[in-house]
Amino acid sequence: MFKVLFIGISSFIIALSGAMMPGPLFAVTVSETPRRGWITGPVLVAGHGVLELSLLLLIVSGLGSFLQMNETFIAVALVGGIFLFFMGLSMFRSLPKLSLQNEFNRQAKGSLFLSGILLSLANPYWSFWWATIGLGYLVQSMEIGILGIVAFFTGHILGDLAWYSGVSLGVHKGKKILNDSLYRKIVFFCALILIGFSFYFIWKGIERVKYFFKLYL
Repeated sequence: MFKVLFIGISSFIIALSGAMMPGPLFAVTVSETPRRGWITGPVLVAGHGVLELSLLLLIVSGLGSFLQMNETFIAVALVGGIFLFFMGLSMFRSLPKLSLQNEFNRQAKGSLFLSGILLSLANPYWSFWWATIGLGYLVQSMEIGILGIVAFFTGHILGDLAWYSGVSLGVHKGKKILNDSLYRKIVFFCALILIGFSFYFIWKGIERVKYFFKLYL
């Protein structure tokens, strides 16, 4: 039982420390919370969690080696970079119409749950994390059996949930001092972050392609 508890707690800490690093999911959490409320973070993590649970089951079934392939990283980096670029571009285009008024809140479009899935898929370092740290930790958890796997995943997803719920709650409480102008500036900054990550991911993907050709040609 001590081993199970240790896996759960350490998995929580590792996930929390990783979630604290700024990324696409963080940017969308900050930009959408003023319109959607404190529930934004938890719903995004729900989508993220369903994807991670699916991936965990696939890894247990033997997908781990596929995630470690150079080709997988390249594909995720390039496709994910393009996805984030157009998502950031869409945020830029929406700036003139953005408002914190209730009328706009009710008209907010897009599924946060689906966004949680797509934003995770678009991040090549998410799959890289699972192919390295996640896979290694999962192998150790599997030595204990099903309880070890459950403890690992529970701790992991609770770490993500704790951070993004805290971010959403903080932004939501700060909504009282926000006005439309400041809100548009925040969204503008978050859109810049997404665009920045898109170019970074594409650049890393191209770097891997160059390395791949040098290695095998």
